[in-house]
Amino acid sequence: MKAFLKVDWILFFGLLGLLSLGLAVLYSAGNGNLDLVIKQGVRICLALVLMLLLTRISPLIYCLWAPWFFIFCIVLLTTVLAIGVIGKGAQRWINLGLVQFQPSELMKLAVPMMLAWYLHDKQLPPSWFQLLVLVSIIAIPTLLVAKQPDLGTALLIAASGFSVIFISGISARLLQIMAIATCIIAPIAWHSLHDYQRTRVLTFLNPERDPLGAGYHIIQSKIAIGSGGFWGKGWLHGTQSHLLFLPEHTTDFIFSVWGEESGFFGSLLLLLLYFWILGRCVYISMQAQDTFSRLLSAGLALTFFIAFFINIAMVTGLVPVVGVPLPLISYGGTSLITLVVSFGLLMSIHTHRKLLGK
Repeated sequence: MKAFLKVDWILFFGLLGLLSLGLAVLYSAGNGNLDLVIKQGVRICLALVLMLLLTRISPLIYCLWAPWFFIFCIVLLTTVLAIGVIGKGAQRWINLGLVQFQPSELMKLAVPMMLAWYLHDKQLPPSWFQLLVLVSIIAIPTLLVAKQPDLGTALLIAASGFSVIFISGISARLLQIMAIATCIIAPIAWHSLHDYQRTRVLTFLNPERDPLGAGYHIIQSKIAIGSGGFWGKGWLHGTQSHLLFLPEHTTDFIFSVWGEESGFFGSLLLLLLYFWILGRCVYISMQAQDTFSRLLSAGLALTFFIAFFINIAMVTGLVPVVGVPLPLISYGGTSLITLVVSFGLLMSIHTHRKLLGK
């Protein structure tokens, strides 16, 4: 029991509150499907047990494991491309018999861990050669995941990696060069996208161009959120999801369900809860006493922010639809467990900070 008392309770109760809220929203989004909630609850319990176990392991051990974990995940991604299960037009899962899991989600941990390991014994900011190595580490899994295809997860993997690079202290000049390079590469990248991905971008610019087709998701999402008003229609009283107007209402567009039922006030409370957790993650990063822990914790914190920002911006029409779930709220297995495990790493960094500072 003494070991568990070392858990960062501020972060833990923030996560517990968000996960509990997620189950309530999922129950409503699933039209009272209790089986859906039970399955998600089992995943949450498993994720929390793994998180608590990982808090007991020193970040020094994670630093030693990082390259091997990264290689293991690369092997899993290549296995997916060879024998992975195909669903909804994408080859993203590995079938283990009783369960299926998505190896690309593990890369959200493996990439920042690998980058933090590479930089932990080097002088910062990184040199040009080191930046080239870092970008290569990011590019390999990103391209493998994009090939599945899974553009949303690929973008999050790239974001998790560039978050670590950003925290490592790159210069403003380099940021300008990267921005120019992105503008140059953009036309080439556009032609390499799949047809449905290009359609999503065009739909983002003008959803009304195909209101019953490609623009249907985002139009119905905006209707749901807007109809909630300030106070919302009340839990279990949302019409867009219950009458099946809103697609993917238990996964990518679950924020629309919450927005309709809780209104602006409830949406603001959800955002405050997200920023409560994010603020604690940033605090843990600032308290970290070695380079690996500092880079890893900051990278995981920024990745968490990018994930919930993209989802909320996506369902409100601020960015194109890219298939990113709402962290700790959307129905899912691998993404949920991976994210909760990342908080276990953050708690480990916080718990062991005094030991590492000696």
